[in-house]
Amino acid sequence: MTADVHWRCVAFDALHVRELDAIYAARQQVFVIEQQCLYLDVDGADVRSHHVSAWDGPGIDAALLAYARIVAPGIKYVEPAIGRVLTIASARGRGLGRALIARAVEACRRLYPDAAIRISAQSHLEALYGSFGFVAQGERYVEDGIEHTEMLLAAGG
Repeated sequence: MTADVHWRCVAFDALHVRELDAIYAARQQVFVIEQQCLYLDVDGADVRSHHVSAWDGPGIDAALLAYARIVAPGIKYVEPAIGRVLTIASARGRGLGRALIARAVEACRRLYPDAAIRISAQSHLEALYGSFGFVAQGERYVEDGIEHTEMLLAAGG
């Protein structure tokens, strides 16, 4: 259940330093430690992105539960992109992943109302993203040792 979750969607400059610290720690835990993937996580796109996050309470001392970033058009792709989607291990199984994707899509639609949304999804999550209307584009590819599929959600869809 996500009723007790506090959601935020803010530009990089609106993040408190403690929020940013929690976000970077979670991204390292999930993508580097859990998935055993060595890559440069802080890639320069964060400062030109909006950050969607779920917290276990209000205020800067809350714990991060789930996170995604919305990268502005022209940075990664022509379209805006949703990426770095994660739910921390202790918060999984509560429906936060689906809620996070829904909120990220909603935020993208608000920020870039006439744009399609592109993602680079881990291929085992194609069905999840497909349930939101994302459609696979092209062949699967390996990125950082993990099979991915580029997917697109049509503008307004």
